[in-house]
Amino acid sequence: MPQLKVLICGAGIAGNALAFWLSKLGHETTVIERFPKIRASGLQVDLRGPGIQVMRRMGLEEAFRARSVSEQGLQLVDHKGKSWGYFPANRSGKGLQSFTTDFEIMRGDLCQLLYDVTRDRVEYRFGTFVRELKQMDDYVDVLFSDESRERFDLVVGADGSGSHTRKMILGSSAKDPVHPLGVYAGYFTIQESVQPGEGYNATAFIATGNKGIMTRRADPHRYQAYMFCNPDSSERLKSASKGDIEDEKKGLAEAFLGVGWKTNEILKGLIDADDFYCERMGVVTMDYWSQGRIALVGDAAYCPTAMTGMGTTCAMAGAYILAGEIGKHCGKGFQGGMPVPKNSIEIALTEYEEKLRPFINTVQRGLTDSDNYMDKFPSSPLGVQMVYVVFWVASLLRLDFLAKWLLREDTKGWKLPEYKQMLDQCCKFNRRYCHQFSLFRTSDDCL
Repeated sequence: MPQLKVLICGAGIAGNALAFWLSKLGHETTVIERFPKIRASGLQVDLRGPGIQVMRRMGLEEAFRARSVSEQGLQLVDHKGKSWGYFPANRSGKGLQSFTTDFEIMRGDLCQLLYDVTRDRVEYRFGTFVRELKQMDDYVDVLFSDESRERFDLVVGADGSGSHTRKMILGSSAKDPVHPLGVYAGYFTIQESVQPGEGYNATAFIATGNKGIMTRRADPHRYQAYMFCNPDSSERLKSASKGDIEDEKKGLAEAFLGVGWKTNEILKGLIDADDFYCERMGVVTMDYWSQGRIALVGDAAYCPTAMTGMGTTCAMAGAYILAGEIGKHCGKGFQGGMPVPKNSIEIALTEYEEKLRPFINTVQRGLTDSDNYMDKFPSSPLGVQMVYVVFWVASLLRLDFLAKWLLREDTKGWKLPEYKQMLDQCCKFNRRYCHQFSLFRTSDDCL
């Protein structure tokens, strides 16, 4: 008989990764998703440090690489299109990743991969969400959107930075734990085939007034565009309602009009884009990530934003540690129809937070010091020119201090825990990765 009956709200990366581990441990796992199917959409994401370790412990490196994006590196160009340096991806297998990692993938492809390897042993319910949660001593009573009710030993919110599960935990009168960074980001794709000699590189452009654009290519027939700016760059953008695509597009066009490089081409692509999304960036900071039998994981608990380059890695590491602590504290002695004691679940959730929080604190360090993250960067013509010069020198000397400063991969000594029971179960399901298990020294070598 399954040891725990778990409900996961959200079939994104964090939710599906958690379902992967819990189902390996033999827990009865249900994942619900508001969307009518797996949301195999979104732009490029990557894994760094602990995220790479978790993916390898899952035994999914081969499958991941089969779907990965072969981005070669990142270049910086100025308003005339002149290149000021280039950092290739780190393919050495050692040290910190660079701006481009050796583990780039489209968000939708990673979601689909995690779904594909779990759907035979996890129940997925699409077009469904939670209306109400009631905590009892022995279970959580859940009212679903179809008016059905069900009892679960544990409910986990993996429903993103705007988490509805989090709102249910905190209550309607609680302060919103999302700390705005004062950065608006527009994401979309532009239909244009790869040109001869173009390659698959990321290209960054920095303009005055705290504005920037990055383009990336994962497809021979279209490329991705990312536009970042301070909302004060455009009154129309600043006043646009979230989700008002027309106003958001026009506001971004107003902010970037005439800034140089290939902006005119990108703005035309912006107007035509049918996959546009505008994000108001914010960091989620909470004093606690669980309450009784309800917990949060991924962006719902500790969204670090795209500015850190660590969102996907935090989601993967958090799901792994949460499942590991559940396996350690709630995995034995509760079969036979007996409810899992609440204190066992609370101990597991407390340990999950104690193990993970030092890592999250390192990733989020300094992000909430002000309400305008862009103030950290030069915005005047002279200041921007100095950024280009520093990038050129760093590129010339192959000094990756810029990536280390901007991105938060350095864990400052924190190490991903190991959970022998969970890894042993994973090995049983991944024999082709583990046939020489007795010869390997670590679980990462095994997988």
